[in-house]
Amino acid sequence: MTALESLIAELKDVCAGFPDQRKGRHVDGQYTMADIGLSAFSVFFMGSPSFLGHQRALAEGHGRSNCQTLFGMTAIPTDAYIRKMLDGAPPSAFDPLFFKTIATEGVLDPFRRLGGRTLIAVDGTECFCSRKIHCARCSTRKRSDGGTEYFHTFLGASIVAPGHQQVLPLPPEFVAPQDGATKQDCERNAVKRWLARHGPAVKHLRPVFLGDDLFACQPIAAAVQQAGGNFIFTCKPSSHRTIAEYIHGAKLEAHRQSTVKRGKRTTTVWRWLSAVPLRATEDALEVNWFSVEILNAKGKRTYYNTFVTDLPVTAATVAELAACGRSRWKIENETFNVLKTSVYNLEHNFGHGKETLASVLVTLNLLAFGFHTVARLAVPAWRQAVIARGAAYRFFEHLRTVTAYVVFETWDHLLRSIEAAAVRPP
Repeated sequence: MTALESLIAELKDVCAGFPDQRKGRHVDGQYTMADIGLSAFSVFFMGSPSFLGHQRALAEGHGRSNCQTLFGMTAIPTDAYIRKMLDGAPPSAFDPLFFKTIATEGVLDPFRRLGGRTLIAVDGTECFCSRKIHCARCSTRKRSDGGTEYFHTFLGASIVAPGHQQVLPLPPEFVAPQDGATKQDCERNAVKRWLARHGPAVKHLRPVFLGDDLFACQPIAAAVQQAGGNFIFTCKPSSHRTIAEYIHGAKLEAHRQSTVKRGKRTTTVWRWLSAVPLRATEDALEVNWFSVEILNAKGKRTYYNTFVTDLPVTAATVAELAACGRSRWKIENETFNVLKTSVYNLEHNFGHGKETLASVLVTLNLLAFGFHTVARLAVPAWRQAVIARGAAYRFFEHLRTVTAYVVFETWDHLLRSIEAAAVRPP
């Protein structure tokens, strides 16, 4: 069994444990809860909202479908039934699967940085917005015309690494009204909950959390350390006046390096100062501040940013620390942007429901993204099929097309058929 087949089997077991949302039983008619959960997941995994419809047609003509052979379903529920049965299921039930994906042999090693540490970038993004459709877990905002918008936001977390093209998503934490809270939920509260819930699960990875200026505050820095991690956060002078005043006039350590790439010279200058108070209070946490500045051949600045960290900054470490701090952008570019503009269609309303459906579907979408990444890194047949098609989007075009007309016995046969046209389906 390949890593991909093993993960799908794990997902089936999780879905099988969901109670029937209408009658409190684990089965209803011909559909099991495993069928319902896997059906929803398969739509995101195959990158096709019409996947289930094609499989119903295949089952009518062949007596079976790829839902049965590839995903292990016994029957294919209707879209409306899937939404009805998943509304109320806990999104957190899928959290262990995210950690099982990154535990796949050989997946995490290429992501190690800073002497064997793992970088986890965190950030928030919006995944649904409407003026009409809403549920109890929606956040709200008033518009200038007096109307109310309902929206869903979640805090994403991804394992990233400078120089690595892939990212590994971790469980999301949804920004939603909390029991007993009078104020609307926010990303800062969400990251604290994420650390409290998942800190023990990632502690062995020696995590270094990356984030933008919003997270560079003492409560979050303290929460990271309490969870057994370290941090590198962007630190803007405009929002950290205490640090800015402390840096002004101080003698900074500096390190300079020039490189020539494709005939163009660039110079990178790193500056740093240790033991800087994070805020103007007696109990302020001391952090290490550093900046990175890139100049072109004419001496014009092309990039500049500042960071704070609780890791030691020296001439030997500052370059790698800066590269790691800059890689926080991967959660926006390689995670959120990919999820919103490619086959995952994150902002599309696949179903909102009245309770947890919207959150469950977002979680399954993220899980499909994680399974794809693991398949690319740990399943040679998948990697070879993607390379053979030339681009990821072409691979998914082939994946959707061939499974609409042909029933494949195994994932291996399907992937080999995509890789080489000479491999005929059964």
